[in-house]
Amino acid sequence: MPLPPRWVRRVLVAPAVVVGAVILVTTLPVWLLVATGLTALVPGYLRLPRVLWMVTFYLLWDSAALVSLFGLWVASGFGWRVRSPAFQRTHYVLAGWFLRQLFRQARWVLRLRIDVEGDVAGGGLAGHPIVLASRHAGPGDSFILVHALLNWFEREPRIVLKDTLQWDPAVDVMLNRLPNRFIAPTPFGAPRRVPAPSLTDQVGQLAHGLDANDAFVIFPEGGNFTAERRRRRIEGLRREGRTAMAARAEAMRHVMAPRPGGILAALDAAPDAGVVFVAHTGLDRMVTVGDVWRELPMDKRIVMHGWQVPRDEIPLGREERIEWLYGWWERIDAWVAARSAALADGSAGREPAA
Repeated sequence: MPLPPRWVRRVLVAPAVVVGAVILVTTLPVWLLVATGLTALVPGYLRLPRVLWMVTFYLLWDSAALVSLFGLWVASGFGWRVRSPAFQRTHYVLAGWFLRQLFRQARWVLRLRIDVEGDVAGGGLAGHPIVLASRHAGPGDSFILVHALLNWFEREPRIVLKDTLQWDPAVDVMLNRLPNRFIAPTPFGAPRRVPAPSLTDQVGQLAHGLDANDAFVIFPEGGNFTAERRRRRIEGLRREGRTAMAARAEAMRHVMAPRPGGILAALDAAPDAGVVFVAHTGLDRMVTVGDVWRELPMDKRIVMHGWQVPRDEIPLGREERIEWLYGWWERIDAWVAARSAALADGSAGREPAA
């Protein structure tokens, strides 16, 4: 569905979520009885009650966040100072707190576990901003990365996201008050012949002025990995005459060929930033709503691995940087293959304190 204008999201969608949360909570005992009665008919241990509880919690979580954000809007002079440094920091603290509550519930109800390997935070780059380039596979990887950056590594993320995430009212309000950028193919209601703003320009603007504890988060694949998207990306490279890149993309089985424009623009706009590449596995098979339902209750172990690259190790020329980016994506592809096999064997990783 196309994303409606901001005033529709604020006046209609956000209140509807709050009303829906109130209705669901007041009728929760009835729904729990129904879910418990039907649970024997559905595979998975207590799948229906667990899913019902997570849906209820998420609606309450979203509603509580909206109420808190409304309070901050009033306190800022009805939006007058909402983008001032003090209120920006308050919003980051609030986002971290709400994400901690969300992942505590996910651990308890869905038995979702996040293990971290390597250097996702760019610890060796302390005192410098980082550009964090992540694999994109499965729903929730944006949430997981932001949770890790805010609550484990004390970084303030700036994120390039798809505009459709603004259907979630709390995400919509919170992230539009912070320095993030939602990317849309075309404006709402505009004919398809109207071009979208340049991704390179938008990314460059967002990456400008990063400070020492900022983390610029981007997903160079441009979308969740699917076999069909991977195939189209390879065909596109061939049409552009990049046959060598197409061959390398075809050899990568677990990731799509990265689109270099965004990360190159970020590196140009943030000349002091190092780079952290992040791979993860555990959500790979959950792309559509049907996939998510089949995997619930999750009982998942998500493993994230980070590699840091100091600024002086980043090539200077555009073509050299594209070659360098492809090399890292090949490394990520190899890691995903190896880690998927290790997870199937039940090997353990480590998890930082939340």
